[in-house]
Amino acid sequence: MATKATTDATFATDVLESGKPVLVDFWAEWCGPCKMIAPALEELGEELADQVQIIKIDIDENPDAPTKYGVRGIPTMILFKDGQPAATQVGAMPKSAIKQWVQSKL
Repeated sequence: MATKATTDATFATDVLESGKPVLVDFWAEWCGPCKMIAPALEELGEELADQVQIIKIDIDENPDAPTKYGVRGIPTMILFKDGQPAATQVGAMPKSAIKQWVQSKL
């Protein structure tokens, strides 16, 4: 599996303590645009596996992380480097745009 799910309970271990950059996709089951970008994120998880890990977190089941990082609309993607948010992108984008954005921030 190219992407991995995390929870409020495992967020620190999965994201903040990761040895490499982590792209966190804040999403929800009812969010159409979130479902639109999901396949792109899966593919990017494989294509960029050596550069970045892609992790998804369901904001309905895990309210703490989105609150802590100021997520107001979804999908929101936050790139974490060394345990800190390095870049944020709100809204759905085509796969090529997501890839370009991630690579420009690594």
